[in-house]
Amino acid sequence: MVKKPELLVTPTSVSDIEPLAAAGADAFMIGEQKYGLRLAGEFSLEAVCEAITLAHKHNKKVYVAMNALFHNDKISELDHYIAALDEAGADAIVFGDPAVLMAAREVAPQMKLHWNTETTATNWYTCNYWGRKGAKRAVLARELSMETIVEMKENAEVEIEVQVHGMTCMFQSKRSLLGNYFEYRGKAMGIENRKEQRNMFLHDEERHNKYPIFEDENGTHIMSPNDMCIIDELGEMMEAGVDSFKIDGVMKSSQYILEITKLYRKAIDLCADDEDQYDDQKDGFLEEAKRLQPENRPLDTGFFFKETVY
Repeated sequence: MVKKPELLVTPTSVSDIEPLAAAGADAFMIGEQKYGLRLAGEFSLEAVCEAITLAHKHNKKVYVAMNALFHNDKISELDHYIAALDEAGADAIVFGDPAVLMAAREVAPQMKLHWNTETTATNWYTCNYWGRKGAKRAVLARELSMETIVEMKENAEVEIEVQVHGMTCMFQSKRSLLGNYFEYRGKAMGIENRKEQRNMFLHDEERHNKYPIFEDENGTHIMSPNDMCIIDELGEMMEAGVDSFKIDGVMKSSQYILEITKLYRKAIDLCADDEDQYDDQKDGFLEEAKRLQPENRPLDTGFFFKETVY
């Protein structure tokens, strides 16, 4: 029997916590767009505290996103926010900017830190560098092959987290590009909580792709046209001992996240208990995932089996 990785999910609201816990989620990543990037839902500090209480009641963990890039104007806020998370009992803070690490050392030295820059965790040496600075976990870039991920886990001194499902970000600008465009045309466009952007796309007619776009306090984000799904390819990473599998629910409904969580729970448990039986049933898991997909969001395997060309 191989070790079961943590199943990490991204709820859209506090009301998602208990259903997702019952569905088999082991941990939750939450936060507010002021400090975190591309979150499935907006959680005020009060909501974060409530989510932590509910999750801990079910012996689940809560990680709070502070993985935005911070300018000088927000630096003074970090100490207060981190201290409040520490008092609330957050299990870890997800960071990319060293400013968060430095602030945490000052006000919450026992707080666990997960290094997540979205793009630059591409080799085990860099993961270990941040581990020696204080990070307990590295969140790997989404553009890595399965072979690379396994090699990084074999050489890592920190926990390794890998996204296994959901859309990925292809482009981010700190500028509100769409908002500026609409303002230029004399039309106001509210961006709060990204509600107005749920059906906005960048359309590539040549490749017949539609790239979802939304804006938040961190700027403009252009997302992948497909959703990553490797529910039928979990065995190699589980054998390597990858510590956490993440389902990213950004721009997804609560019901979708719940059903996908149930499906991955089944697949992970079966793979851990009986890999041969998992191999027999994994095509069925993939078919079920396809059934849950919106028609405009095909599934693919991301970069796990694709050579990246720069």
